[in-house]
Amino acid sequence: MSTPEQLHIVTSDSISEGRKRAGKALIWGSGVILAGIAFAQLGQSLDWWETGFTNWRPTLYAYCLWATAFCWAQVLIRGEQGKRVLFVLPAALFVISLTVFPLLFGLLIAFSSWNLSNPDGRQFNGLANVIQMWNDPFYWNALLNMVWYTLAIFIEYAIAFGLALLLNGEIRARKFFRVAFLLPLMLSPVAVSWMIGKSMLEARFGPLARLGRWLGWDNPSFFGSPEVAKLTIMIMDAWTFIPFMMIMLLAGLQAIPKELTEASKVDGATGWKSFWEIIFPLMLPVSITAILIRIIFKLKLADIVINVTSGGPGGATDTVTSFIFREYRDRSNVGYGTMLAMVYLVIIIVAMTFLMKFAARWTRPQT
Repeated sequence: MSTPEQLHIVTSDSISEGRKRAGKALIWGSGVILAGIAFAQLGQSLDWWETGFTNWRPTLYAYCLWATAFCWAQVLIRGEQGKRVLFVLPAALFVISLTVFPLLFGLLIAFSSWNLSNPDGRQFNGLANVIQMWNDPFYWNALLNMVWYTLAIFIEYAIAFGLALLLNGEIRARKFFRVAFLLPLMLSPVAVSWMIGKSMLEARFGPLARLGRWLGWDNPSFFGSPEVAKLTIMIMDAWTFIPFMMIMLLAGLQAIPKELTEASKVDGATGWKSFWEIIFPLMLPVSITAILIRIIFKLKLADIVINVTSGGPGGATDTVTSFIFREYRDRSNVGYGTMLAMVYLVIIIVAMTFLMKFAARWTRPQT
């Protein structure tokens, strides 16, 4: 067994100045190489000059060189503490390479005119895509639709809360209903869109359309008018994701001590008063978390819309994601589609940051 006298730990005081200078020179030298190669390739992509690089692999190799030098320099500069950093630093640099570089490349494409049917390839066009987006009524219509889709989450929350209260009570076949209500969550949105949207809601031979005709609906078209189509998409999406909110709320309800509800009954509180004054306030952190997560899922809504209506009729059911998808697939407009995606990403980040700060007062533990 080693004694404290036999252990040798290199501290920052025992590292020579020459070793520190070598580590800093290693970082700066590899950084200059990376910046130079990246700038040279950026200039070539913008048609400023010709470097002879056919792709972005030289920048990737330069980044790998810089990352290796940066890790090695941590050991030279910080000694044993640098070795401890190496347990996390390579993974962090790898994550950066998978997020920062695609984001920068996406920004480069967003300010370019790049249609896959154009033989000239990608051409830098400045703010032309921004101007086109500003004058695009279909994009603004898709953003307005997302507002309505997002507001529908509060109705989904109310339904999910009611189901959670029901399944938390002492009812018969409670375990069976818990599994049955979770079944829609186990289906993919693509399966839901084909099973319900393309089959059950089909205007001519779908069972729900036949039921509508039997009840007196002359032309049972669920996707013929803008209002009915948008409502149908909302119902299909809600049917898929209400179980997700329900299971989160049910877990929160089961975490509430039964002594609280029993004490409220002893004090004479009715079921409705007990819900508003005890259960609902205690469930606020869970409720807000479920709503925020559901908003994130809702902002990505595209599968059902693409497969069932393709945004129609007249863009009534379009979402931003489905609209961007059609820009890529139908129009092969990579540059404009990337600009729309970047703007939508900024909107999501700003909106979610505001919502999370606004909700922090209820989700933060009370002391």
